[in-house]
Amino acid sequence: MNEDIRSDDIRSGEIAAALPETFDAGVYFIGRIRTPWTRRDDCPKNARGSDAECTVELDPRYAAALDGVAACTHLVLLYFMDKARRDLLVQAPRKGDRRGTFALRSPVRPNPIAMSVVRLLRIEGTTLIVVGLDCLDGTPLIDIKPYFASVDSVPDAVVGWSER
Repeated sequence: MNEDIRSDDIRSGEIAAALPETFDAGVYFIGRIRTPWTRRDDCPKNARGSDAECTVELDPRYAAALDGVAACTHLVLLYFMDKARRDLLVQAPRKGDRRGTFALRSPVRPNPIAMSVVRLLRIEGTTLIVVGLDCLDGTPLIDIKPYFASVDSVPDAVVGWSER
């Protein structure tokens, strides 16, 4: 957990919980994401909010895992928002009503795992150049998956509160 987080960093209406003392699983970071953003306030609100070219620096030990990736126009990236606090159950966004953490895309969550569908521009060795990210520079990469429009897109999906 980020040691800089204090209980007075909570906004009015937010609810925090004590975190478990131990982790349930381990994760291997397979690389790092490089973006132009070093502060959360500078990041786009969502991954579609920027057309900045970002790079995904894959650990060279995973180079063989990129076989076939160049044929993809879009990829799903899973990454770990390592600077986010992890204890909020209810959040009060700067804009909008307070909501439960699981009803939001905020990086603040018990397991700050984020997902973005990115457009793959090119691959240079073990570096992927992509568009469509909203994370801080140096964010740890968890996984890369191909995006299949035929099965991953759900055009009639609704988040009721966001339509109001």
